[in-house]
Amino acid sequence: MPRKIRIAGRLQRRRSWQGWVRLAILTVVLFGLCIPIVIVLPLRWIPPSTTAFMLRHRFVVGGSIDSRSRYRWTDWDQISSHLAVAVIAAEDQKFLDHHGFDVESIQDALADAQRGRRLRGASTISQQVSKNLLLWPSRSLARKGLEAYVTVFIELLWTKRRILEMYLNVAEFGDGIFGIAAASEYFFDTVPAHIEVDNAALLAAVLPNPTVFRVDEPSAYVRERQSWIRRQMTQVGGVELLEGLEER
Repeated sequence: MPRKIRIAGRLQRRRSWQGWVRLAILTVVLFGLCIPIVIVLPLRWIPPSTTAFMLRHRFVVGGSIDSRSRYRWTDWDQISSHLAVAVIAAEDQKFLDHHGFDVESIQDALADAQRGRRLRGASTISQQVSKNLLLWPSRSLARKGLEAYVTVFIELLWTKRRILEMYLNVAEFGDGIFGIAAASEYFFDTVPAHIEVDNAALLAAVLPNPTVFRVDEPSAYVRERQSWIRRQMTQVGGVELLEGLEER
């Protein structure tokens, strides 16, 4: 066989092999990019059976979850409006206006970090839903990048009401107490629909760190935060804030 033909044959095989590698890489990348859509879209209508944080608590942290604190989904119309307003007032007052990210808060947090202050959180409710559902508690760039990516799809595919409904159902309100149904029963022996304004503010007050801050044994700081949230609930508009939420 002439030498030129042999060389041409090798080059053709090499190009073919490189083409298959590129195709495989492209397939993996596209599959990875599509995973959030496949997971997030059905959750617009279907309640999650569990979350990444719940699994972590059970299998990594090794926490015990007694029969009263087990996660149970509660539909939006069975949740007190005071609870929805309380978490907006406490966690994300621009929730109805942003598209998943509070750019101003992020800039302020970065400016504080550059001044040598402790890096503070600037996550929106949408970002916290993303983290609680699919990710893990960490401030690494990888985790934050994934959180931002999933948050984009949550904002695109869900309504604001669904995001808030999901947050109230998957947030941790105490050690191993996930969701407002478990929290209402465990702390107040009632259902989410019957939570009054002061208890709603108290539940929202522990959300920054529910394993340290206690609903059943609130510290002076938690009580102070509860009072602040109560005032903020009025300032943001009270339950009237939620009007038309389904369309947003």
